[in-house]
Amino acid sequence: MMMETHTTDATWHQVSVTEATRQLGVDPVTGLSSEEAARRYEHYGPNRLNESPPRSRWLLLADQFKGILILVLIGAALLAAIIGDLTDAIVILVVVMINALLGFSQEQRAEQSLAALKKMLAPTAEVRRDGKTMTLSADALVPGDIVLLGSGDRVPADGRVIAAHSFEVDESALTGESRTVGKHVNSLAGHDVPLAERANLFFMNTIVTRGRSEMVVTATGMRTQLGLLAGMLVETKDSPTPLQVQLDHLGRRLALIAGIVVAFMLLAGLLRGEPWLNMVMTAIALAVAAIPEGLPAVVTVTLAVGLQRMARNRAMVKRLAAVETLGCTSVICSDKTGTLTVNQMTARQLYTNGQHLHVSGEGYSPGGKISGSDSGLPDLEALLMPVALCNDAQLRARKVIGDPTDGALLAVALKGGFDPTELQRHYPRIAEIPFDSEHKYQATFHLDGERVRVMVKGAPDVLLGNCKLIHGENGQQALDNTQIERIEHANEQMANTGLRVLAVAWTELPVRDFRPNGDLFVFVKDLVFTGLVGLMDPPRPEARDAIALCHEAGISIKMITGDQKTTASAIARELGIVGAVVTSAELDAMNDAQLSAGIDDMGVFTRATPEQKVRIVLALKARGHVTAMTGDGVNDAPALKTADIGVAMGLNGTAVAREAATMVLTDDNFATIVKAVREGRTIYDNIVKFVRFQLSTNIGAILTVLIAPFLGLPLPFTPIQLLWVNIIMDGPPAMALGVDPAHPDIMSGPPRKPADRILTLRRLAKLAAYGTTMMVGTLGMLWWGSQYGTKAHAQSLAFTTFVLFQVFNAFNARVDKRSTFQANFFRNRVLWLALTSVVILQVLAVQWTPAHAIFDVEKLALGDWMLATLVASSVLVLEESRKLLLRIVRS
Repeated sequence: MMMETHTTDATWHQVSVTEATRQLGVDPVTGLSSEEAARRYEHYGPNRLNESPPRSRWLLLADQFKGILILVLIGAALLAAIIGDLTDAIVILVVVMINALLGFSQEQRAEQSLAALKKMLAPTAEVRRDGKTMTLSADALVPGDIVLLGSGDRVPADGRVIAAHSFEVDESALTGESRTVGKHVNSLAGHDVPLAERANLFFMNTIVTRGRSEMVVTATGMRTQLGLLAGMLVETKDSPTPLQVQLDHLGRRLALIAGIVVAFMLLAGLLRGEPWLNMVMTAIALAVAAIPEGLPAVVTVTLAVGLQRMARNRAMVKRLAAVETLGCTSVICSDKTGTLTVNQMTARQLYTNGQHLHVSGEGYSPGGKISGSDSGLPDLEALLMPVALCNDAQLRARKVIGDPTDGALLAVALKGGFDPTELQRHYPRIAEIPFDSEHKYQATFHLDGERVRVMVKGAPDVLLGNCKLIHGENGQQALDNTQIERIEHANEQMANTGLRVLAVAWTELPVRDFRPNGDLFVFVKDLVFTGLVGLMDPPRPEARDAIALCHEAGISIKMITGDQKTTASAIARELGIVGAVVTSAELDAMNDAQLSAGIDDMGVFTRATPEQKVRIVLALKARGHVTAMTGDGVNDAPALKTADIGVAMGLNGTAVAREAATMVLTDDNFATIVKAVREGRTIYDNIVKFVRFQLSTNIGAILTVLIAPFLGLPLPFTPIQLLWVNIIMDGPPAMALGVDPAHPDIMSGPPRKPADRILTLRRLAKLAAYGTTMMVGTLGMLWWGSQYGTKAHAQSLAFTTFVLFQVFNAFNARVDKRSTFQANFFRNRVLWLALTSVVILQVLAVQWTPAHAIFDVEKLALGDWMLATLVASSVLVLEESRKLLLRIVRS
């Protein structure tokens, strides 16, 4: 039979079963012949996802050397080697190589999403070929194959429903829709029916939860909806993190500063008549000194320590440079199902005997209770016995086997004190009418002595039409129009809060009147209405508090979901998410400019497709937002990879989402994101502390060496003394600043803007003031020592004063605007240990006779040490005085 496919993947839902099988050239009764299947396999290829060839390891390693700051450091190492300073050159190159190797190890994980997608595919499928049913590898499927599906199966390809019997599918991983989707064979009108509403189509990798069905395969491999997602993952490029961007800006500024130093030294030396070659060597040495070669190491260590702290808080970050990105995140786009909600259907409300009852607890756990008015609970047997018996699910270890809605009904029966297992044993099932989208209810028939009990659950409008009586406090009574209006009003109230509402009813008849092999539908009439059950996938208990904390921190939350507008609105209200609710159709009607212009006022996006989620993220980024995207499904993967930082769920998330994301929450807890935001802000804050400390030291050293000749003073430091300062200040104190604890109000203000520079003009001016203070104090001590002692004594005094300046300046670096003498002053034990070590080492270098030959110093008297300490403390005293004056003026 020839294949005449005139239908695109986007319109298979519009054609009838007969037309679909005709276009695909297959007889549903016999399936494809083996010869025809082989020809199609040759044409379409295997039913699996394409994989991009892996990047060369050498190219990955080369990528680590592209940052501006790294290139500046390599240039500084080459200049140091040219002037003979091999020690500095080697130290700088070792730091650069360590950085590159750490980055290389992280980058190797970046493209594992496609491999994860491949692992998710169904390994086998039950197929009809040559008139026989056989089990084949899912890879062997071709368009036109007839596939048989049953409860628990994973759909192996995209297809058109050709037969369905009480059939439902869990499509939440693809569409974000938390409810199972009933499937039918009827064609659908309209070209633009949302993916989640195409109830006559199957999609690869979704899971059958109920019934049996047959489908004809319409697309395989990369042509499936899952394949389209895989293609989007390949096309999505990783963007640099805000920190990487700022380090590049910092590298350019430092290169500019180094260039200015070289030019100034050369010009000043030539004007003074100094030898040209000597001035070139000195200028290059100072240019190298201007570059904080310890910065990449401190950044790497700070990020690594932050990564470990996040891991302890159940947030695993895969890209080292992205650890601090959450610190400047201004918007979190959160998937609803499984992220803000528990991804387990739960009964939240009951209506029986004219009372609305609240049900606590989440998911399939029996924990929780049913509560009502002060007068107490009505008799719940008439409501909860039918939902426990008219049920095909099982609960094991708080997980459901079967339909999620049935699992929720079993849980509420347990909360009401009814054990479904005992009930099913006491009232054995002897017949059933499975749920079907046509009659919209399920009925089960149970033997109770000489009588047969009929238990029914289904759509309220359908069941009410089949009810004649209602169960009340005084037993059964006639169901009149007034009572019907009350029930309809209760149903509407529950539906408007986002609940899926089921009606429950029952009846009984003598065993002698029951014919299990006859028409069972005749027994589903004159029922006794017992109540309504409202179900939903509920919000996580901790999610609301986490969202409130995000708002306090200046972070906007936007919920993106595959659910309907009513459900999404109700969840958003319960969680405290504000903003307009935008449907998929409304989103499609906007162009990119309109979406970007209105995105800040939108809070909820419903029925969003994977492509639309990417559009939302791109619109937010176009508005200058640093965007985090959370999710757990296959449908979230492209947006996770597009966002500045993708956050996947580790427990219930798909492997695709985990591999596409930058961060994985191992507890699936939205509240963990808030802890990660705090950690990200602390990391960036500590990197800035290091920059303040290191650059003020470098500026002080450069100014001191640069100005001394103009004042007729000898050089304040020998080359080995400069190297000593470089080593002890780039080492322990600098690293200790990288693990400084967060200041108390770090989460009380808005996030920093991505464009905020690490080295702003204001910050540079303040560092220049610190450097000038060090220069004046150090040269003052050099002059003082020259007046009352030898040149070696004067240089020893200047050398010691400059080192002690760094000890006091470390406290300036810790706090930018507030006083350093606050709650955190003694909390960083590592810093105190580092500074104590620096002082001890300096004492040894100056006072220990064997070290004199190395450092070219003389012993200092106790008075010299006291004077040097007093002068060095001026950098802290002056800064604290400035802050105090500003506080007084502003108050």
